[in-house]
Formats: sequence, C-alpha cells, structure tokens
Amino acid sequence: MRHRQQEQTTLHHPPRTVNPNKRGVWGGSDVESQLTASNTRLNLTPPASPRHYDSVKNGQELAELLAFFFQHGAAAERYVANKTLFEEIVKSAESSPKHRWHLGGNAPAMVLRLAKEGLDVMLSARLTQDIVDRLPKEVKVVGQTLQKTDIHVLMEYEKDTVWGQYIAPRANRLIVHSDEVNPYLQSLEEFSENLNRFKPHLVVVGGLQMMDNFPFKKGERWARLQILQSTLKDLPLSTKVHFEMASFTDVDLLKEILETVIFYSDSLGMNEQELPNLVSLLETGNVTVIADSNPRVATVLDQMRTVYAYLRQTVETGGKRKLTRLHIHTLAFQAILTSKASSWKNTMSAAAKAALTAHRHVCGSDYIDLMKTKILMDESFSSSRDEKSRRINFIDERPVNCWEEDDYIICVAPGLVCTHVKQTGGGGDNISAAGLVLQL
Repeated sequence: MRHRQQEQTTLHHPPRTVNPNKRGVWGGSDVESQLTASNTRLNLTPPASPRHYDSVKNGQELAELLAFFFQHGAAAERYVANKTLFEEIVKSAESSPKHRWHLGGNAPAMVLRLAKEGLDVMLSARLTQDIVDRLPKEVKVVGQTLQKTDIHVLMEYEKDTVWGQYIAPRANRLIVHSDEVNPYLQSLEEFSENLNRFKPHLVVVGGLQMMDNFPFKKGERWARLQILQSTLKDLPLSTKVHFEMASFTDVDLLKEILETVIFYSDSLGMNEQELPNLVSLLETGNVTVIADSNPRVATVLDQMRTVYAYLRQTVETGGKRKLTRLHIHTLAFQAILTSKASSWKNTMSAAAKAALTAHRHVCGSDYIDLMKTKILMDESFSSSRDEKSRRINFIDERPVNCWEEDDYIICVAPGLVCTHVKQTGGGGDNISAAGLVLQL
C-alpha cells in the first residue's frame, strides 16, 4: 500500500499517482445545470406564502417550494412529476447566460473527488458514452450506457439573495429532477457482479433520494432495495461500507433504507438538515422537513451521540454492522466521530481535509484564498447542550479539536466559509469523499 498524499494548503498540481486502495461507489448519476434563484425566465414570481411539497406538479408549486426552502437557506431535492414543466425548467436553465454544466449525482461527484486524490475507483452508474470517455483513467464504469443524458437542475442562490419578500440566510440550492433511470437503481446488478473482481476496500452507497416520492408500482421500490441489501450482506467485513444520506420526505422510504442499508453500513455521512431527520426517524418514527441551517456545535454533537448510540445496538448477524463512523458536514464546521475500537484512523486529519475541501469546492478553486474566507464559529464551543458540559477553546496553531468520550473519538474542525460562492451542489459529496480518503 502506497503512502497517501498529504493535505496541502494549495494544490497547484493535484496528485495523479494511482493508489492501490480501491473504492467501489454506487449511486445515481446526472448532469446538473445551475441557474440562480433570481432567474425570471420561468415566470416564477415570489408566492404570497411558502409551502412544502413532496413532489412538484406545476409552476405554482415550484415557486412555493422554492420559497419554502429559500427562506430557510436549506438544501432540498424534489421530483417533478410534470414532464412538460421539467422540460421548460431545463430550457430556461439553458437560456440563462450564467448556467453551467457539471457531472453530478452523489456517486459520480464522490468518484471524481476520490480519483482526484489518486485512487482507483469503480463507478456503478448509467451514463452516456461521451461522459464515460471524459472520466479520469482511474475510474472504471460499470452499467449500460444511456442514449440520452439525465438532467437535474440546481437553482442556486447566495447568502442575502433577495427574492420578493424573501431573503436567503445562507447560500444553498433547490434541486429538481424528472429522473426515471436512477430511482430503479438500474446499474445495481452490474455493480454486484463486478465487486468480487474489483475487491474494494470501501463501498459507498449514495443517490437513494432519487427514490423519494417517485411513482413506483406497488412493491417495486422494496424489491430494488432488497437487492441492494443482499449485495451489502455478501461483502466481507474487511470491506467498509459508507452510506451518504440526502434529503428524504417519504418516511416509509427512509424506514426501508434504515432496514436495508443503514443497518449494513459502518459509516454515515450527512449535513445539518439530514442529521435531525435521521434522529427524528430513530426516536419517533417520523421525518422532519426542515431544520436549522446553522445549528450550534453542541446541538449537532448531541444528535451525533444519539445516532451513534442507537446504531451501536445493532446485532451483527446476517451481514449487519454496528456504526463505527459518523461524519457531519455543516457550513460552519466539520464533525467526525469514530469508534476507538474500529480501524478508522487519522480522524483529526480527515476533519481538517474535509474543511479545506469544502472551501475549495464552493469557491471552485484549488487554492485557499483568505480574502474569500470567513469563520462563522466563535473562539470556543460547548461540547453538549447539557448544562454541565465543558467548553472547548480553539487554538490558532491547532484549530482542529479532538477528544475522547466513552468508546469513541470526536473531532471538530472550523469551516473556512467561502464568501464568493461558485457552487454549493455536490459540496457534501466532495467533503465526505475527502474525509474518507485519509481514514482507511
């Protein structure tokens, strides 16, 4: 095993050395087009009242849904059931002079990050041949090629963007799609067939939010998830499994994912919106549509402890695994929890790398530009909401704080928040992938 490249403050020449550590990544794929929330080509006027919808049927619902998440600065992704409307959204995005195209989806975004770090990766996704041909040589693609590219549209906005009476408290995006390929996990069989030959050290599962509120026939969704569950069951325990969470509103789907994926995962990655959603599911059997977009460190750490304690009770039979790693990425900080008895290593370095990667991705640069950076965290933070909790101070020379509790280690790294936002979409995927690189 070759020594991994160390994190640098600036990356003038990203390492291209192929590392023998391999990563098998499964998840949805799409090409994402971005447009700003202030774009008026769709004739979306600020609605009188924001409203949440599980899926979008018309322009009024889209406007109300956008306002709902926009006013909270919360990320979300929703299925557009009206095909004609979605075609109009795509045309509007393409007509915007500010639109950009990116290879997106959880798995492709994570794969590109891992390949950039010099790792060999197997990507299970359905892509058009021209996209496959443009991927780095370190990426092996399994899955039949598509004739037409799946498009997802990101409506991105910056902090303090004004839309009618609404003001965005932070930069974020609403993603809409009309994807009919990825909800069925169409490349799953090819992924399963190639795992034994590839022999990955880590399998990453992502993109399951494509199933959320999709109009499946009765039993179709559960059948596909059971095949994924069977694939994870058959993996040797020496192969780590990481599940990258996303925005879910269908409580039945999230319960099915808990049973078929989360109970078979060593590691989970998610943002500040998705963490309380999972906590709510574990504690009450329900989901939360919205949460604080800038939560306190103490709140996040307590929620992490809740998830960890619950999933540590998993009985390791039939391929099930106890959770040993949890990575929460927020705008203001990165927090990683790892079990002391696990083989995860370099937790402090992983938290630091995740924070640096977040800045680079959002700014769209390989450089850390201090003139485009701000720190949202105070000079100290509470380790818990408990009144008896201790207060932890940041040290300038060593800003990542790590400490031990019970059978685990927690590391918190302050975020270098980019003040000149180029993109928020794909941020969590790049951050999670970067954090994983140093921990195997």
